[in-house]
Amino acid sequence: MYSSTPCLNASEAARRLGVSIKALRLYEQQGLVTPGRTAAGYRVYGPDVMARAAEVVALRALGLSLAHVGRVLDGDPQSLGTALAAHETALDDEIHELVRKLDKVRSIRSDLARGQMPADGELPRLLDRTEISVAFELPWPWGGEWFELRDIRPLNYIIGSLGSGKTRLARRLAETLPNAVFLGLDRLEDGGAAAVDLLNADPALKSRVDRALGWLVDEGATESAALITLLVVLESNGPDVLVVDMIEQDLEQSTQEALITHLRHQARTGGRPIFMLTRSSAILDLAAIGPDEAVILCPANHSPPTRVAPYPGAPGYEAVATCLASPEVRARIARQPETT
Repeated sequence: MYSSTPCLNASEAARRLGVSIKALRLYEQQGLVTPGRTAAGYRVYGPDVMARAAEVVALRALGLSLAHVGRVLDGDPQSLGTALAAHETALDDEIHELVRKLDKVRSIRSDLARGQMPADGELPRLLDRTEISVAFELPWPWGGEWFELRDIRPLNYIIGSLGSGKTRLARRLAETLPNAVFLGLDRLEDGGAAAVDLLNADPALKSRVDRALGWLVDEGATESAALITLLVVLESNGPDVLVVDMIEQDLEQSTQEALITHLRHQARTGGRPIFMLTRSSAILDLAAIGPDEAVILCPANHSPPTRVAPYPGAPGYEAVATCLASPEVRARIARQPETT
C-alpha cells in the first residue's frame, strides 16, 4: 500500500492516513508508532511504520481508546473482540435500515403502478434528506434579527468573546430546538451532587457512564466530578439535543483532549447533536475539525451569529482563533462567569 513512497514526512504520512499531524504525534507519545529520523532529526515514516499507523487509525475508528489500541497491537484479543462486536451491531442496524428502505421503495412502486402517488414527505425520508434546522428572532444583545441554522452538525461549537451574547444564543437554541436541554454551570454545584443522585437511581445509566469513564481514563483523562457530571447527561437516553455551557469547565487539558475525541467518535456513530460553548483550544482545535463539526461565532460587535469555515482566510476565522485560549489560560479564568 505504501511501497511506492519508501519514506514520508509527517505531513505526507498524516494526509495518507487521513489524520492530523497532532494525532500522529499522540500515537508516537503513546508508543504505538515509532517513526524513523533523518540525519537532521526530522521524522520519517517508512512502509512498516505506515502499516502500523494504518492499524492504529483503523482501531481508533472502531472506537478503541489509546490504551486498548496498544493492547490489541500487543496481541490481546479481548479489546478487539469488544470493539468488533459493537461494530457488528452497528452494521446490523444499517442492514435492517436498508431492508426497511428497500421494502418502502417496492411499496411506492407498487402504489405507482396503481396510479397512486407517494404521500407528502415520503420521498425525502426515503432518500435521507431530512435535516435538523432551527430559526428564531435573536434575543438581546441583538436587535431581533432573524437567525437560521440549517444542516445542524453532530458537533457544534459556539464561540465568542465576553459580552458577545453566546450564552443567550445557546439558551435560545435550547428553548427552540425540539427536546433540547441547556446544561449550565450550575451542574457543578455541590460537587455534581445532582448527577450522582441520577446515577444512584439508574443502574443502567451508571453502567454506561462507568464504561465511558473507563474509556476516557484509558485515553488520558482524569476522573473528576466535573467529568462525571458531563457523562451523566451524555450517556442518558434523552434529550435529543444537548447544549452545554463552557464544556471545559474544571477539566484539565488531557481530560479535554480525551473528551473531544470521545465526542467525535460518538458523532461518527450517530450520536445526538451537541452544542458546546467553549473558549478552549483543546476542545476547539481548528486544525482537527472534521465534516461532522461546525463553528458558530458570536461577533464582538453584536452582528448576527454566523457559521465560520475552519480554515485560515475564511471570514470570521481570525476572530474565532482570537477567542481561543490554551487550557492553562482557561483554567486561570475558569471561575469568571460566562453570562453573556
